[in-house]
Amino acid sequence: MSVADLTIPLTNAPGVEMPLIGFGTWQVDHAAVAVAAAAGYRAFDSATSYHTERDVTSGLADEGLAPTDRFLTTKIWRTDMSDGGVRRAFHLSSRNFGVDTVDLLLIHWPQNAKSNLETWKAMEDLLDAGQVRAIGVSNFDAADLDALATGSDVVPAVNQIELHPRRQRKALVAENRQRGIVTTAYSPLGQGGPVLQDPELVAVAAQHDVTCAQVALRWLVQKGIVAIPRSSNPERIRQNIALDGFALDDGQMARIDSLPRQLAN
Repeated sequence: MSVADLTIPLTNAPGVEMPLIGFGTWQVDHAAVAVAAAAGYRAFDSATSYHTERDVTSGLADEGLAPTDRFLTTKIWRTDMSDGGVRRAFHLSSRNFGVDTVDLLLIHWPQNAKSNLETWKAMEDLLDAGQVRAIGVSNFDAADLDALATGSDVVPAVNQIELHPRRQRKALVAENRQRGIVTTAYSPLGQGGPVLQDPELVAVAAQHDVTCAQVALRWLVQKGIVAIPRSSNPERIRQNIALDGFALDDGQMARIDSLPRQLAN
């Protein structure tokens, strides 16, 4: 099976499976989305604050695809973190996507415990009504997850965090796993720069005749972490999902696991 077709079950959203590779849509337009759809991406990550939900819809349409044919994620922004705000934001997102049901809805950034819980309860209502298939969070640490658990028995299906070979967040990934939460890595390539120039990644990439970006993404996939790379460059968009034909062995995985941290866990 192609890596593009691999999915991971969302333990805390029974029956829902999420593609292991998705396309991030921050600061991209519908043309980039169309390239990604043609390249085989099956999941598209957006947010109300990105203002790209309509770009996802039009980009998919350019390839003759309906939004219902892809796994769609959007997020609730800080200014919408209230019961009424969640409902208004969600209905706008669903109209932008042209769908009745969104696959995954996330709290974009944690605020205070009261606001987080009010937002979460409103999202639970959408889940119960079948308007979303799964709910989760983004940028939550263990303390944020603990606080949410004091007021709700519904555990997030996903925690989307910045994660790449030089910021591995091992303690938080382990915390997510212990709670049955699937980790999604945004900025999985570290926004370029020193991450993709790391000598260890360069060496592993040379051994497989692939790019450093492909090595970083393959590393995440083999760890069971969802990756959502983003790019507006058509060649890189296609390269980032072209992860078949090579696999990292245990030694190579360990070399990447032991890279020095760019930022603290």
